[in-house]
Amino acid sequence: MMIRILKSKLHRALITNTHLDYEGSCAIDSALLDAAQIAEYEMIHIYNLNNGERFTTYAIKAERGTGIITLNGAAAYKGNKNDLVIICTYADIHKDKLKEHSPKLIYFKENTNTIDKIKSSIPIQKKNNVVSI
Repeated sequence: MMIRILKSKLHRALITNTHLDYEGSCAIDSALLDAAQIAEYEMIHIYNLNNGERFTTYAIKAERGTGIITLNGAAAYKGNKNDLVIICTYADIHKDKLKEHSPKLIYFKENTNTIDKIKSSIPIQKKNNVVSI
């Protein structure tokens, strides 16, 4: 049996701009794409922490080392400059290979697109760590 599982995540990335008339849906700094192992034109899922929007689109390359994360075309309606987003990719793997899988989890310094740390697991959520909104 195949299962769809988290492949990579850019956690709390900052939208640097929006361009309604630009071709391509989400431009991401090439260095960030490499760090998260996201391919150019790969489907991405974007979760906007500022407005609750959740949508799929595809990644295109932005200039390396710039920290650019831009929503383009129709995706520009889903967020604003300085919104925090989580960008994820998923992969289909055989359930027997689950223990061999390690996602690429990229975390940023606060309010920047500068990588703070890279991890391969998310801590178990505990009862005392749950905060309501």
